[in-house]
Amino acid sequence: MDIFDLLTMIGGLSLFLFGMNIMGQALERRAGEKFRTLLGKFTTGRAKGILTGLGVTAVIQSSSAVTVMVVGFVNSGLMTLKQSINVIMGANVGTTVTAWILSLSGIDSGNVFVKLLKPSSFTPVLALIGIIFYMFCKNGKKKDSGLILLGFATLMFGMDTMTGSVSALGELPEFQSLFILFKNPVLGVLAGAILTAVIQSSSASVGILQALAATGQISYGAAVPIIMGQNIGTCVTAMISSVGANKNAKRAAAVHLLFNVIGTAFCLTLFIIIKALFSLPLLDSPATLFGIAVSHSLFNLLCTALMLPLSGLLERLVKKLVPDAKEKESFPELDERLLAAPPVALERCREVASDMANVSVKALCEGIEALEKYTPELAASVREKEEKTDRGEDILGTYLVKLSAMRISADGNREAAKLLKLIGDFERIADHAVNILEAAEEKEEKGLKFTSCAETELKVLTSAVKEITDLSLKAFLNGDLEAAMSVEPLEEVIDRLKEKARSRHILRLQQGECSIEAGFVYSDLLTDLERVSDHCSNIALCIIDIADNNMDMHRSQREMQEDSGNFERRFKEYKGKYSLN
Repeated sequence: MDIFDLLTMIGGLSLFLFGMNIMGQALERRAGEKFRTLLGKFTTGRAKGILTGLGVTAVIQSSSAVTVMVVGFVNSGLMTLKQSINVIMGANVGTTVTAWILSLSGIDSGNVFVKLLKPSSFTPVLALIGIIFYMFCKNGKKKDSGLILLGFATLMFGMDTMTGSVSALGELPEFQSLFILFKNPVLGVLAGAILTAVIQSSSASVGILQALAATGQISYGAAVPIIMGQNIGTCVTAMISSVGANKNAKRAAAVHLLFNVIGTAFCLTLFIIIKALFSLPLLDSPATLFGIAVSHSLFNLLCTALMLPLSGLLERLVKKLVPDAKEKESFPELDERLLAAPPVALERCREVASDMANVSVKALCEGIEALEKYTPELAASVREKEEKTDRGEDILGTYLVKLSAMRISADGNREAAKLLKLIGDFERIADHAVNILEAAEEKEEKGLKFTSCAETELKVLTSAVKEITDLSLKAFLNGDLEAAMSVEPLEEVIDRLKEKARSRHILRLQQGECSIEAGFVYSDLLTDLERVSDHCSNIALCIIDIADNNMDMHRSQREMQEDSGNFERRFKEYKGKYSLN
């Protein structure tokens, strides 16, 4: 083997890892809502949890990635520790799919139909279809389908390149000595663990082992312990990802490690005993690609069968290893580990945005309540909610920008853009709630009194503002277009109420019916209430824009007003409901 073979091997390995990566990402995006639905099955029984872990791992071709996602789910409260154990077990079985796909490269037959099963026979056709889809189709889903085919073709081409470049290694005495050394099971386990920990993918690690098996110098006696070690090495990614997570997320990562360590220890002990007691010619025979795939599957199935009845014991054990501790309550987590599954990350963003919207509207209602009956407890509650929405906007805004930078579906991009727009409006509503509270505090501290007419005007205006915030919240939480369409006519009524109340207020000031200090407070209140309705209008228009696949709010506003029949009907209803006599 010369320097050129080494360079070819490095190139083949790079293509292999790259193909595996882009194929997994494209499969995940292409699955879209189906992928999210599949992940929703985490909450069901043990069998479904295992099957879900198996299915997701088979799709994205990496048990490490799935386990990192699981740590993120547990950290975010989307999954319990008990549910995560089942998914981790399924992921260990699902990762064996890659080895079976790669084993097709070892097909060797003169039969035409059998040769058609060999990847080198059909991957060029898949690559051609893939490049046509990717370059000439404008539809995002078709582009992702093209990337799946291109990723698979790249993966298999990389595998063939690696296999060809290492074929000369079989003639090197040093290489032969190295794998004779790995016949020591403990050294084999260490080698497999280290290799997998470095490249952080057991699927890729098994692929490299299969490529090296093409030299004919790797026996089953050396390959099986390496496969066992690969299961331990793949735990490194999840352990690293659990740093800084909550206790249950750390426990999920510990479950993954314990599952693989206990399973490997049991199988290694069994392997050593069998090897010592029986002279099996199979252990000295050269391992094939197909044989490695079979060994990998049998090992993982055996580990799962062994640990499945002990899942309760495993849960209790990790709770002892990672004991309970008091954790500071904070805004709902948006775990960066979830970015590995954009549909799930986006769903989590929706949940956090919904929490933020509810908190914002509650803050406004409490601020208005403080105008009627001020208490220090109410003031503290409003300020706490406003601070929470501030934190929510910062956390959610940063996270959504990161999510938008990922390769997500067109629908996902629209949803992320919508949330980015909306969280700013909800945060500003909470700010105005504090402004209203401060007006109530000033009124209370200085003993200011509004005239009876001003109190009546304010009551009508606050009732209209409460309704418009309820409508905008309903439109956002439920995607209710009927509620969204009702916001703009009501906002027009509130604008007119505010102008009429301001005109009356100026007249009262001129006639000396209202004090200057009380007048300033009243004027500020009118402005804050009208601004709240403006933000509600922005929210409703954004909901309508997304439903119409349009991001131009001004156009939506014009179209709504041009649809004079519905707009005028709603406007008249609200004008009659909220009027200043």
